[in-house]
Amino acid sequence: MRQPRAARSSVDLAGRLVRLAVGLVLFSLGLGMMLAAGLGVSPWDVFHQGVALRTGLPFGVIVIASGVVVLALWIPLRQRPGIGTVLNVASIGPLSEAALSILPEPGHPAVRAAFLLGGMLVNGIGLALYLGAGLGPGPRDGLMTGLAARGWSIRVARTGIEVGVLAIGWLIGGTAGIGTVLYAVGIGPLLQVLLPRLSAPPRARAAEPAPVDAAEPATTADAPTCG
Repeated sequence: MRQPRAARSSVDLAGRLVRLAVGLVLFSLGLGMMLAAGLGVSPWDVFHQGVALRTGLPFGVIVIASGVVVLALWIPLRQRPGIGTVLNVASIGPLSEAALSILPEPGHPAVRAAFLLGGMLVNGIGLALYLGAGLGPGPRDGLMTGLAARGWSIRVARTGIEVGVLAIGWLIGGTAGIGTVLYAVGIGPLLQVLLPRLSAPPRARAAEPAPVDAAEPATTADAPTCG
């Protein structure tokens, strides 16, 4: 006997929420591992650091301001925030700090390299899970999903954004490391492989109300890709 449609939709939504929550935790854990490795901050933080050096404004203010600008760029890309966007903003910082507080501090160069590469993989899995839930990308991930909805491959969109941000940040005074460069060039191809495999099933995504402009996919999980 088939379940009523409302019951199936509730089960599908619950599954997507679990996927979102697990994805955010893994994304933050991976970020914590990369930070613990001490081999370079993220490309976006290189950019934030460079802008802070040029303007004299506090680093935290730059992070918030750049997030607002990035969200404004969603408008021409027709991206829409969702519960995933809100939870991303609210949880990544605290969860990453929690991961750093429990992770051991690697000393040997080989262990630091393992932390970096392992962190990239865990981060990529988490990113694919929470984007694949189809409940809204993170602020900076929305740039990628917007470009992907217009025919760009995830690999090209994510790599272009990360490398571009890294280049600008470095040119204006930000400091990068080998881990920064590896993340910039590696996360796009990694996500290209992981996202189709870790996205919610089509039936679960179909339960989401259609956007006003039905011709435009709301996320790359609907189009086929967060980062």
